[in-house]
Amino acid sequence: MPGMNLTRAEASERANLLNVDSYEVSLDLTRGERIFTSKTTVRFTATAGASTFIDAVTDSVRSINLNGVELDPAEHSDGIRIQLPNLGAQNVLVIDADALYMNTGEGLHRFVDPVDQEVYLYSQFEVADCRRMFAVFEQPDLKATFQFSVTAPRYWNVVSNAPTPEPIENGDSATWDFAATQRISCYITALIAGPYQVARDSLVSSSGRTVELGVFARASMMQYLDVENIVTITRQGFEFYEKNFGAPYPFEKYDQLFVPEFNAGAMENAGAVTFLEEYVFRSRPTGAMVERRAITILHELAHMWFGDLVTMKWWNDLWLNESFAEFMSTLAAAQNTEFTSAWTTFNTLEKNWAYRQDQLPSTHPIVAEINDLEDVEVNFDGITYAKGASVLRQLVAFVGQEEFMAGVREYFAKHAWSNTELPDLLRELEAASGRDLSGWGAAWLETAGVNTLKAEMATDDDGVITSFAIRQSAISEYPTLRQHRLAVGFYSLDDAGVLKRVHREELDIDGELTEVPALTGQARPDLVLLNDDDLTYAKIRLDEVSLATATEHLKDFEDSLPRTLVWSAAWDSVRDAEAPASTYVQLLLNNIGHEVDSTVIMVLLRQLNTSLDLYVAAEHSEELSVQAAASLWKLAVEAEAGSDAQLQFVKAFAHRSRTAEQLDQVQSLFDGSVALDGLTVDTDLRWSFTIALSAGGRMSEATLDSVLANDDTANGKASWYTARASRPTAEAKEEAFAAATSATLSNDQQSAVISGFNNVHHNELISGYTEKYFGLLINAWESFSHEMAKQIVLGFYPSSNVSQITLEQTDAFLESLGSKHAAMRRLLVESRADVVRALAARQADA
Repeated sequence: MPGMNLTRAEASERANLLNVDSYEVSLDLTRGERIFTSKTTVRFTATAGASTFIDAVTDSVRSINLNGVELDPAEHSDGIRIQLPNLGAQNVLVIDADALYMNTGEGLHRFVDPVDQEVYLYSQFEVADCRRMFAVFEQPDLKATFQFSVTAPRYWNVVSNAPTPEPIENGDSATWDFAATQRISCYITALIAGPYQVARDSLVSSSGRTVELGVFARASMMQYLDVENIVTITRQGFEFYEKNFGAPYPFEKYDQLFVPEFNAGAMENAGAVTFLEEYVFRSRPTGAMVERRAITILHELAHMWFGDLVTMKWWNDLWLNESFAEFMSTLAAAQNTEFTSAWTTFNTLEKNWAYRQDQLPSTHPIVAEINDLEDVEVNFDGITYAKGASVLRQLVAFVGQEEFMAGVREYFAKHAWSNTELPDLLRELEAASGRDLSGWGAAWLETAGVNTLKAEMATDDDGVITSFAIRQSAISEYPTLRQHRLAVGFYSLDDAGVLKRVHREELDIDGELTEVPALTGQARPDLVLLNDDDLTYAKIRLDEVSLATATEHLKDFEDSLPRTLVWSAAWDSVRDAEAPASTYVQLLLNNIGHEVDSTVIMVLLRQLNTSLDLYVAAEHSEELSVQAAASLWKLAVEAEAGSDAQLQFVKAFAHRSRTAEQLDQVQSLFDGSVALDGLTVDTDLRWSFTIALSAGGRMSEATLDSVLANDDTANGKASWYTARASRPTAEAKEEAFAAATSATLSNDQQSAVISGFNNVHHNELISGYTEKYFGLLINAWESFSHEMAKQIVLGFYPSSNVSQITLEQTDAFLESLGSKHAAMRRLLVESRADVVRALAARQADA
């Protein structure tokens, strides 16, 4: 939306003019399905005589009263900002307005449950969308107290940051007058309202205070909520963080709410965390999903200290906010929950994301230059989360975990309830560890790009190592060579054929070549693994002998993390067009059946799809795709009955089914004429089969409607949208494209339609939409909200048309765009880079 941006310069100027004391926000949610009343009273100090503005995205403004003076809304409000002239030293501002409900997952989102026709509301404010619910000085460094008064139907549950008070009833409605919050940033305030159901528990904080816990979901989803598991992870997180942070939980209560049509994994609203509803498992989940939910719970809980208690001054430190929570959630999972292999998951999921992001043309230093809100929106990326967390892991290896935590404890003690910048944390880590971090910070945080590490060694005739060195390289565009704290692992096969670590050497390396004299005189092992234990952030390459061992004995590693490091090295080689994708496909299919880590299986199956759809040479991609589907079916049949692997292989087989015989097999699973021992075709698996059959031309509209009739829920409707859009007809694709680029769908529905549009066996069915896509982009970007526009830009980009023509069409559009819409430009540049990489991979595979 034009005018929605806010620059860092504007925010800095406003912060220099004023300090905010408090907000009192009165909301009336009983006025229908389109608008709600939002009345805000703000008390703040300012430079007398100065002028500024307050953010307020409104449908209409009834009145503006500044220090007893009525300001004309027509003159002072443009629907996005309200201008405030001639401020006093002490100010009271009262704004009475109507605001709009959203269906995009931003602001105050309104959802109607098709099961019971009940209305469910929730807020999502990061980066700058609390201005869609109430008037606010929308920037993180203007902290204040917030007191909400909410009028809603009396049978609703109403949740905010403060504990929910007893409502005052008035006929069919009631009013909840919440107490004021602590002094917090506006983007972590929250409102969740509707007939949500709740399970309650409590725990005793390290301070001796009882903290009430609430776990919420829609009434139609509550039966599927495994509260015990969620509360257990929450308790373990509280225990770990309070001990390591040296500070008790800072808020009065802790509610966790699973909400529909959410755009992210979760949001760290103070004391009222919202989660993606897909974490409520209607059907049997994979172990990967259960672990992902646990990590997400721990991630958001870490934010209660790092982000909510102590908050970044401006969004350039967004990376630190998210990276810290990402690192701490994995550490907590590995050290204080059942998910002891969390660092394996981190490598395969997070680091692969980081390596991809860091090799795009849009890569940037971890400490990114954030000039305005548009910069923030596109920096929720693999650098901000995954690379940042990886570099924090390297920092902990560099200074020591105990020293790191000691610095963090001092940081929280000094800066509670205030705003900070990166140097504030680094000073405490330097003091606790005795390490000078100035050079470390410059190399790791202020430069972009990923290094590559290779071992160089010589042996004598008896196989004894006579010299060993580690060579570090970087690409010319990002030539920084960094200091790495890492381990070198030696692995050899034992008499039982198990690949075990026989030696580990931890050391610092720096520069282009680092000699490792401690390894001379040792027998050369079967496999040398650089970055053993995954302490640093770098791509690794295996020497010839180690690669041969890994290829033959990948399944024989005793532990999951070194095996996953080898998987990652193999995948990097394919993405970098150093190894043929077809060979990787065969390696994957020959070894994935021996994997026991659910997340590793999930990621490998994603990489299989990417390889077959984008990286395998066109002349044999169809044949290899058919063979891969056959292998997946064989893997599913041979998998342990009822195992996680069996479930994942069946879903992957259905998705990749191409031939009539394979689709017949899916049909047999769908109708129950064929069954696999231990496999239950539950609601979500049935939808997976439905979508696969629809893409294969096996589902009529009437059949799809009948499947929906058996699951007429929000989740079912989203799957129905995907299945309809998956039909392999020109009419279905035209319908899908029109629907997703109109303003008629919610964020979840739009995403589901786009997924189905791209679900094709033959790319020719959708390759003709490129010109239409580029023709509507500017209008879509300017008229849709950020999340909806982003889904259109990324979802309809012709990534599957791996050709020079796609690059030329993209370049022509970018040239015509000029300097406008930098955020959209970045999304297109990244999408274009994926096509460039796919072209190189196909050439290597040919």
